[in-house]
Amino acid sequence: MSSNEQQLSGPDFARGVPASDIADGKMLLGQFNGEAVLLAKAGAEIFAVGATCTHYNGPLAEGLMVGDTVRCPWHHACFSLRTGEALRAPALNPVSCFRIEQSGETVFVREKIEKSPKQQVKPDSHVRSVVIVGGGAAGNAAAEMLRRQEFKGTVTILSADDALPYDRPNLSKDYLAGNASEDWIPLRTPDFYNEQKIDVRLKTRVVAIDTVEREVTLADGSHVAFDALLLATGAVPVRLDIPGAGLPHVHYLRTLDDSRALIANTKNSKRAVVIGASFIGLETAASLRARDIEVHVVGPQSRPLERVLGAELGDMIRAIHEERGVVFHFGTTAVAIDEDMVTLKSGDRIPADLVVAGIGVQPDTALAKAAGLTIDNGVVVDQYLQTSVPGIYAAGDIARWPDPHSGAPIRVEHWVVAERQGQAAAINMLGGRQPFDAAPFFWSQHFDVTVSYVGHAEKWDKIEIDGDPSSRDCKVTYLKSGRTLAVATVSRDIESLRAEVEFESS
Repeated sequence: MSSNEQQLSGPDFARGVPASDIADGKMLLGQFNGEAVLLAKAGAEIFAVGATCTHYNGPLAEGLMVGDTVRCPWHHACFSLRTGEALRAPALNPVSCFRIEQSGETVFVREKIEKSPKQQVKPDSHVRSVVIVGGGAAGNAAAEMLRRQEFKGTVTILSADDALPYDRPNLSKDYLAGNASEDWIPLRTPDFYNEQKIDVRLKTRVVAIDTVEREVTLADGSHVAFDALLLATGAVPVRLDIPGAGLPHVHYLRTLDDSRALIANTKNSKRAVVIGASFIGLETAASLRARDIEVHVVGPQSRPLERVLGAELGDMIRAIHEERGVVFHFGTTAVAIDEDMVTLKSGDRIPADLVVAGIGVQPDTALAKAAGLTIDNGVVVDQYLQTSVPGIYAAGDIARWPDPHSGAPIRVEHWVVAERQGQAAAINMLGGRQPFDAAPFFWSQHFDVTVSYVGHAEKWDKIEIDGDPSSRDCKVTYLKSGRTLAVATVSRDIESLRAEVEFESS
């Protein structure tokens, strides 16, 4: 990831380019007035949009053009070539759109133009107030989509967090590693929520939902009424249950405050033990190594992430970490923590100034369960993300939805999925009938290697590998009974995007 704008390259579109240089279904990277710009041709139409993804500044020219859209190669954001609109998270802002002028066989890019995004649904006049419980990925994306759909009623986010919605994936990646400033972390400024008339109430805990009176009760005893409700309460870390788990140098990583506290502790730490070889545990390990801290990772399995990614990618990830000095202790668990030591079931004792627990999370469904909503490994929703109570929706880590790609109900804990579900739920709360059928996508960063994963494979009976995981260049396909359930890629961004498109069309 880079915070810098792309280096300008290619032709100056202000001077014009031959129309023949732009093939149908293809993109041409160039520049205009000091900005990277894409020319793209779909049939007889030519479009010009900004070439830099508004999520993490990914290079759209290296992405995939699908119809009249372009998808970012890094994290699968999608933009309209017609309007520049951010059609899919994780991008929330549009790219610039430019006027095209064609003279004879030459195409020129002219000034920037404002184009209205396509309104997907006419807001239901019966819905005048929307309450969103949770200020994470799903909650924020839903609130923004409500306003993008020109919903004029009240939008209230009730967040137990003490910070405005922020970029949670960065907490274990560049921010924790010291490569990203805290300025990167907020998704929006306070002014944005004021301008959009989104009432964000921080440090606000909802304790009950009255599904008959259509109101929620807050911890202070007050009530907030709703016509439509979105539950986006997310997940909470699984806590260690061993002696010493409550010591001050033992950390969990879920919130911005958690990450801040961990960073503060690194300043006086030389040795760290990460309990749990999960995605969050391994990303934390990589970030701590970037701060020149000795890191040991403890886990009961035989290799990292084998249950999710298989043996081959598990071995690759282990090798990446070991090359950077991470020490693994597999086939064992932590049984006790002292002020300067972690004791393992194997009998080994590892010196530690700092301990991070990454042993998983569980969906925060207590509120939904108490309200009488159907619960089954999460809050059960239909294809429109509506719960068992009409008018109440769920999105993000708590939602268990019927996945058309795997053919089974699933629940996943991924940032991009949560944002996309929040967007879909917002449209459906306004009376739309938009099934959530996006293929799940996530990425995991291990030092300078990123694994991209599309689809969902809880179990598989065959793995096909194209390329060489040990060379950090491969595509891994997970199949069951001959059906492709998921695709993981390393250094093959276009193939990851193509896999996503194939899932959508299947």
